[in-house]
Amino acid sequence: MTITLILAALIVLLLTGMPIFAALGLSSLAVLYLFEGKIDSMADTVFASLNNPLLATIPMFAFMAHIMIKAKVVDDLYDMANKLVGHVKGGLGFATILSCTIFSTISGSSVATALTIGSTAIPQMQRFGYRSRDTYGIIAAGGTLGILIPPSGPMILYAIVTDASIGALFLAGLIPGLLMAVIFAVFSWYQANAHGETEKQGWPGARAVIRAFANSIWAVAMPPVILGGIYLGVFTAVEAAAVGAVYALLVALLVYRNVSLMDLWDCTWQTMRTTAMLFMIIAAAGLFGHAITIIRLPAEIMEGVTALGLSQTGFMLVVMIAIFILGMFLETIAIILITTPIILPTMTLLEINPIWYGVMLMINLELALITPPVGMNLFILKGITGAPLSEIMRGALPYVLLLILGLAIMWVFPQLSLWLPTTAGFGR
Repeated sequence: MTITLILAALIVLLLTGMPIFAALGLSSLAVLYLFEGKIDSMADTVFASLNNPLLATIPMFAFMAHIMIKAKVVDDLYDMANKLVGHVKGGLGFATILSCTIFSTISGSSVATALTIGSTAIPQMQRFGYRSRDTYGIIAAGGTLGILIPPSGPMILYAIVTDASIGALFLAGLIPGLLMAVIFAVFSWYQANAHGETEKQGWPGARAVIRAFANSIWAVAMPPVILGGIYLGVFTAVEAAAVGAVYALLVALLVYRNVSLMDLWDCTWQTMRTTAMLFMIIAAAGLFGHAITIIRLPAEIMEGVTALGLSQTGFMLVVMIAIFILGMFLETIAIILITTPIILPTMTLLEINPIWYGVMLMINLELALITPPVGMNLFILKGITGAPLSEIMRGALPYVLLLILGLAIMWVFPQLSLWLPTTAGFGR
């Protein structure tokens, strides 16, 4: 009963809008005081949570994303994608999904992808006859790719909580991310042609396509540099983050030459803010993990699963449904940090591959971004366009079903996520 009340109190605190680190921290301190009568272990637990070299990836990938956004590489990316496939009827949706896919490898954030690509793509698609709600659906879904395609911020948090390999997770998310991008793009093309209202752009000519590709080559080359280096064993995930940060800085300063000293300071300041926020959340998550161990919550779940005789499939089904429901009300980071420490021992007991589960979790969290009432991408689009939330939700609904399809595909064919990390030499 006490355990139920503590978890209920945590969820209520999060629903009231309290910052994640504060809600996790207060709940954890309450558990420590109630069950141990003291909170002396707090300092050691926080230190242990932050004494992890993997945390170095967070500021470096954040700095990389801020620099590339500030350099306005998205303009060249969208221009390249538009010239490449925009002349096909319904091709503008293809171009938008392609832009979201590439930009996801730069930003590592779904919200940043939806905001940045949406600001550029929505007026263009509406100009060529796309229905408003269809454009909203394309951007909302394309934006979700930011947490599945590496370097994904939520993947880094999941790796830190589970002690899984960040490199393995990045490689595991690549094929599922590209598969979801293809599914989104094909559906957007079908949708555009089914309504027959979209207009076709003129073919700009091979020379214009080559010129657009040349202009965007530095942004397009970033994913192969980072992921290729990890796959070939040239550098670790932490080193890849450093390479990405230096790469972005050199491209901004030497190629685009549109980033001033004030812009660099702003990028550094934003990186510090992002890093400090995430470090506070990770410290609070460490406290939460310690607290639930004290009250034996993971052990009780393991005992319950054993008593019920649940198989891998039964347990995963229950977990995926629970996360889908939580996704309607909580942010993605909160879901990762609350659920993962609770179910991790049971996953180990049932021999569930944590890399495969991580990919399944990310796809489920993509659903959270476009399902009401707190789907972040839906509100980002409302902020950009001022459109009624109901219209944005109608546009996103088909993509909710497509993400559920993607989740089912990954469930049936786990090797789609495990093949790359396995061939790269990563163990479980």
